[in-house]
Amino acid sequence: MSVAFAGNSTTGSSREAGPLRVMIVDDSVVIRGLISRWIGAEHDMEVAASLRTGLEAVNQIERINPDVAVLDIEMPELDGISALPQLLAKKRDLVIIMASTLTRRNAEISFKALSLGAADYIPKPESTREASAADIFHHDLIQKIRHLGARLRRKPAVASPPLAPASPASVARGPAVARPVTPAPAPAIHALSSGPLTTRPFSTQAPKVLLIGSSTGGPQALMALVTELGPVIDRFPVLITQHMPPTFTTILAEHLARTSRRPAAEAVDGEPVKPGRIYLAPGGKHMRVVRSGADVAIALDDGPAVNFCKPAVDPLFTSAIDIWHGAILSVILTGMGSDGMRGGKDVVAAGGSVIAQDEATSVVWGMPGAAAHAGICAAILPLNQIGARVNRLFAGDRS
Repeated sequence: MSVAFAGNSTTGSSREAGPLRVMIVDDSVVIRGLISRWIGAEHDMEVAASLRTGLEAVNQIERINPDVAVLDIEMPELDGISALPQLLAKKRDLVIIMASTLTRRNAEISFKALSLGAADYIPKPESTREASAADIFHHDLIQKIRHLGARLRRKPAVASPPLAPASPASVARGPAVARPVTPAPAPAIHALSSGPLTTRPFSTQAPKVLLIGSSTGGPQALMALVTELGPVIDRFPVLITQHMPPTFTTILAEHLARTSRRPAAEAVDGEPVKPGRIYLAPGGKHMRVVRSGADVAIALDDGPAVNFCKPAVDPLFTSAIDIWHGAILSVILTGMGSDGMRGGKDVVAAGGSVIAQDEATSVVWGMPGAAAHAGICAAILPLNQIGARVNRLFAGDRS
């Protein structure tokens, strides 16, 4: 999958100052009201419009000229997946965040939306009366709007070709497996103070396991990366934590399996960790590794969120040290926040190595940026160079 980060809009250039203008498109008056109140309480964003259908959004996009759209999937007249390419055709730099309830169909459509140019997705709670679910939705939505919308403060990227509208038939069949392509460089989103970045030498120990952590933009990055990792997957275990809710991780694992042509699935508590397959942390559970007799096994837990995330990257990274000590290679891909940085520090302290995705190819340079600025990385690389470097390291090249 690849995200289309577009350039100059038909409605004007990127806004240099002022609050982010957010267009809410949802047929639920309750959801529209909630999101409107949340956005209205933020100093750096405002509600540009609150609309009931995708058709209203398409017809009014040029007049409203929003920076960000929160787009529901299931709506009358014109649903979200059909409205998405039409909105991007009229405003190429529009940041679209798809919103949907946690059903398999909606998860599949959300993945399809990413391939059509949506910047991200967010699961809606089944009931807004459940306080904890509403609080998570509130926190995650505001953070996504703020961080993804921040790219409008940067220089726009080169405009991409027009997108063809999605056909109803293709949506009904579910998403086609996206071609494993390396995403074009996206406008970088700075999450940390600027300053010189330093790298450290790679570990002298040969890695015996590959650990990967990712968040916003991660599904696209993972799809591109695993196509290059066949030699590593065949000989070593690969464990991935992607910030993602239940059901979505099920779909992601299926995509990773088809793209890598290797077994990939959500990890199961107690299953042995073996070479030749990809283990993905299931949504809503932290994934760790533990010793089980002479073997290594998956350990899932339902503990509190770490770094506001569940699953989180830090528990995976840290738990691996007791098993593989310094023979660990950790890769931190695009994502908001700093998850993976503390676990990466522990990996490096134990003698392992960390690679971070660079700023230019990250959708959000939060997680990899935190690792880079912490000085724990042996390399900070564009996405399309990470696979080759990983293969060389597992083949014995420490340069």
